[in-house]
Amino acid sequence: MTTEDLKYPIGKFKMPSQITNADKKAYISSIANFPKHLQKEIATLKDTQIDTPYRLEGWTIRQLVNHCADSHMNALIRYKLALTEDTPTIKPYKEAKWAELADSIHIPITPALQMLEGIHERWEYLLKSLNDKDFKRTYLHPEHNKVFTLDETTALYAWHCNHHLAHITSLKKTNGWA
Repeated sequence: MTTEDLKYPIGKFKMPSQITNADKKAYISSIANFPKHLQKEIATLKDTQIDTPYRLEGWTIRQLVNHCADSHMNALIRYKLALTEDTPTIKPYKEAKWAELADSIHIPITPALQMLEGIHERWEYLLKSLNDKDFKRTYLHPEHNKVFTLDETTALYAWHCNHHLAHITSLKKTNGWA
């Protein structure tokens, strides 16, 4: 496997040119089911395995799970901002630096898993409540200098869930932990 394959086990995200209602339903399902799929994949791992990087110079599973909690918490906030304000400018954060903080490296992953369970339950409920007009609401991401619709954001975060889940499943397979 190449470094690129390890970094992007399901490929880099490609924004669809069109997002159908069937696509949105599949994206929402990926987001909704992520916490239970994640739990299943890490349930039998020991701490030494959880502290194993998924690739050379990559995050450990512990950092990855904490990153998902941080990222998805920010995602839910972005949705709420887009739904309640006109094209708000979101606050980016330095995800790589967050992954180096003590709460991403040293504590058990249980709090992050609990956060993900709660965030995703609320996120799923919110997503299922949206109509087509709501999914066209937008926010500005200043790091990319781009306006994103909630349609696009839903596609991105469904990929994000599957992307990080694949980091774990690939590592387990490579190391014979599966």
